Amino acid sequence: MKMVAAIVQDLDVGNLLDALTQAGHRATRISSTGGFLRRGNSTVLIAAEAKQVEEVIRIIKDTCRQRAELLSQVSPALLPLGPTELPPPMEVPVGGATIFMWEVEQFLY
Repeated sequence: MKMVAAIVQDLDVGNLLDALTQAGHRATRISSTGGFLRRGNSTVLIAAEAKQVEEVIRIIKDTCRQRAELLSQVSPALLPLGPTELPPPMEVPVGGATIFMWEVEQFLY
């Protein structure tokens, strides 16, 4: 048995959980926060038999899409008071899924 952990944007987690459930997979959602953008996301844990892993990964890829967001390069709170020129925001890719997988020695419920 394998444990698949997918870190996904909160915008995608509802569709992911619906698709996994419709395909007969059980999943647990844990709210988490990303380190780079410091925004909410979800870590979804899915226990799957080895033969089901490909389907689980396909579902994750089909439901969790990447998008571009504008990120301010400097927090205005960190700038000194007075007139100053802020650097323009930069576009960064966000979303999709980060997937981890490992062997499960024992599964109890």
